[in-house]
Amino acid sequence: MAQFVKKDDDRDEEAEYSPFLGIEKGAVLQEARVFNDPQLDSRRCSQVITKLLYLLNQGETFTKVEATEVFFAVTKLFQSKDIGLRRMVYLMIKELSPSSDEVIIVTSSLMKDMNSKTDVYRANAIRVLCRITDGTLLTQIERYLKQAIVDKNPVVASAALVSGIHLLQTNPEIVKRWSNEVQEAVQSRAALVQFHALALLHQIRQNDRLAVSKLVTSLTRGTVRSPLAQCLLIRYTSQVIRESSMNNQSGERPFYDFLEGCLRHKAEMVIFEAARAITELNGVTSRELTPAITVLQLFLSSSKPVLRFAAVRTLNKVAMTHPMAVTNCNIDMESLISDQNRSIATLAITTLLKTGNESGVDRLMKQITNFMSDIADEFKIVVVDAIRSLCLKFPLKYRTLMNFLSNILREEGGFEYKKAIVDSIVILIRDIPDAKESGLLHLCEFIEDCEFTYLSTQILHFLGVEGPKTSDPSKYIRYIYNRVILENATVRASAVSTLAKFGAMVDSLKPRIFVLLRRCLYDNDDEVRDRATLYLNTLGGDGSVVETDKEVKEFLFGSLDIPLVNLETSLKNYEPSEEGFDISSVPREVKSQPLAEKKSAGKKPTALGAPAAGPTSTVDTYEKLLSSIPEFSTFGQLFKSSAPVELTEAETEYAVNVVKHIFDKHVVFQYNCTNTIPEQLLENVAVVVDASEAEEFAEVATKPLKALPYDTPGQTYVAFEKPDGVPAVGRFSNVLKFLVKEVDPSTGEAEEDGVEDEYQLEDSEIVAADYMLKVGVSNFRNAWESLGPDFERVDEYGLGPRESLSDAVSAVITLLGMQPCEGTEVVAANSRSHSCLLSGVYIGNVKVLVRLSFGVDSSKEVAMKLAVRSEDESVSDAIHDIVAN
Repeated sequence: MAQFVKKDDDRDEEAEYSPFLGIEKGAVLQEARVFNDPQLDSRRCSQVITKLLYLLNQGETFTKVEATEVFFAVTKLFQSKDIGLRRMVYLMIKELSPSSDEVIIVTSSLMKDMNSKTDVYRANAIRVLCRITDGTLLTQIERYLKQAIVDKNPVVASAALVSGIHLLQTNPEIVKRWSNEVQEAVQSRAALVQFHALALLHQIRQNDRLAVSKLVTSLTRGTVRSPLAQCLLIRYTSQVIRESSMNNQSGERPFYDFLEGCLRHKAEMVIFEAARAITELNGVTSRELTPAITVLQLFLSSSKPVLRFAAVRTLNKVAMTHPMAVTNCNIDMESLISDQNRSIATLAITTLLKTGNESGVDRLMKQITNFMSDIADEFKIVVVDAIRSLCLKFPLKYRTLMNFLSNILREEGGFEYKKAIVDSIVILIRDIPDAKESGLLHLCEFIEDCEFTYLSTQILHFLGVEGPKTSDPSKYIRYIYNRVILENATVRASAVSTLAKFGAMVDSLKPRIFVLLRRCLYDNDDEVRDRATLYLNTLGGDGSVVETDKEVKEFLFGSLDIPLVNLETSLKNYEPSEEGFDISSVPREVKSQPLAEKKSAGKKPTALGAPAAGPTSTVDTYEKLLSSIPEFSTFGQLFKSSAPVELTEAETEYAVNVVKHIFDKHVVFQYNCTNTIPEQLLENVAVVVDASEAEEFAEVATKPLKALPYDTPGQTYVAFEKPDGVPAVGRFSNVLKFLVKEVDPSTGEAEEDGVEDEYQLEDSEIVAADYMLKVGVSNFRNAWESLGPDFERVDEYGLGPRESLSDAVSAVITLLGMQPCEGTEVVAANSRSHSCLLSGVYIGNVKVLVRLSFGVDSSKEVAMKLAVRSEDESVSDAIHDIVAN
């Protein structure tokens, strides 16, 4: 070993000293020559191997020559009979991972050890052999491995089973032949053997749902003694319960009795695993939860910190979906607020915030105030999020909770912590009208001494949105203008914009705002000066008390309904000319990516004829392509192009997919075709479309493909006319027709004569979602308010029984073809209600916003409230018609 560093008396006694301090690879490789001594010193050899292992685990790399020399030197140590040294040799061989031509050197020694009378040798030799061998050698030692699995010594059996788990990744077909031996090992009395055997047996059968179900059924009858194996069995049982539906006749859940029985097990780990499994069951009822909550409540008063932590963390998760079920544990959790382990205390507090009642809020806040100064920022953020949820749950308590948030906002803390508090206050102001005035003042006081530029600009922006709507907007001007005087350029520019918003929204303040904006014209930062100039000129430079034009407000402060990525791409592509940049030319599709040739299995394109990947968007590319075809050049501006939809199965002789192009009065089907047969040339390729199930559509043009050689993509088109601006829907049947000519493989030339043939394709559909563009909004609340209630339509619908609330939300989003906003498409597990926000642009460039509220009852019947706002009354009605039909 490297020499220990001697401690000085005046050094810190708690400092750690590494025995490996200062060792170098070159010196250790020199020391490794001791492996070649005729008289081996076992202790010194072990020390050198320890250093080599340390270097390898610290990321030190050995060259091929160095690794080979060390490997051959280590193999000479097999002649030593020292058990400790032999174990170090095994470790070294595993770490060096010798190449296939070197493995053969140690194989005979390891196979000899595998059949040794010393059990420690046998177990370790099995592990090393399975780590370094390939499939060929594995078949030679398979017989020995099978014997080792059922060996009487548990160390040997476990080594073989663990090796099997690793080998299953590389040689599954060999390991699957060991099922009988592994099945026998599952009945072992040794705890670890049973645990490893069950893990391997499940992995062997994991792709066969019926086999897993049979395994669980047989083992739940009481043959598992090992607590570790019992925990595994509980997990596998939970998986089977998830995959099998409820028994419709009796309403009983399969295997629930087994899980409940495990709550009375002797081992604490089994009790906890069973309790957690019950709480995580889909659609778990209060009756099913009760026994699990009872044992978790007992764990809360355990002397073991790990049990207290496990119990409170599980109860915290349960409280998200079943707060009433956890209320019985509140007294026990209150005692945990003073727990020495801060993680336990934090979880206890956040759980209490979710389960507490309105009358106990004040008492709880007093307890939390003392607690907050003792914990790290990451725990504080969790508490802040829980307080925000509590305030939304009990809006009448907003004063107590808002004061608490403002007090901790003024205390020391990092960026993420302060951001969490500010975000919480902003959400409370938006959702609780009474909290607006006090909340805005708290934020104003915070930016007076805020060290984070991001938070200052965020608060200033929010002040500009909400401040003008308050009863006395003038009281916020002082705080905003202070930022212009005292802050850095970024915050000053943001403050100028906020001042302008007050001037635009509050006409009586306009003269005072203009005085302040004129002072900003002399700022030393060009961004601040430019903003002040823009706002003064746009809002009316004389500063008189007149109403600001609505279009000016929309231009300056309206939400940007164009994806920033698309705007950036268009600005980069813009070439300066006499014509200015036209923002209406920026595509509104959310995905601004070039057409890709997606080839599955062979070479099967999805969007053919597309140019090479470049900065232009999908719509731009298609629009240029279609406008260059005379038959479609008069159709006007392209509204939307769909993603390619496959009309043939993979690996068929002809690959065809369709892209739907939507115009105001027309629909063009672009059929992308590929011939996958080398001996054929297709000519006069066209798709014959039957629109008998799409009565509102009339075919107006077709464009066949002259020739389709092997593996060369080509397109054929069919255009239909439809009523102007009407979201007509229908189903179209498609038949590919062509002339087949045989190709001589040797010359590559086709025969003159051909044969007429046809190929049946899948049907294509025009659905309501094809008339909607996915366009996100940066601030849904502002966008919703700006549209106003004039053309709002609200109605309720029953969606029938659904497997889960998430399925219902996904189905409605897919049906409408709109863009989910603010992450509301994600539904929390076991949630009984959910709200979803959608935005889009309807055909005719009409903005549409949708608010969805879902609820599910005990019989899984889903109800939905649909609120639509748009710029056109008929569009709001059309959205409701889509859902109703």
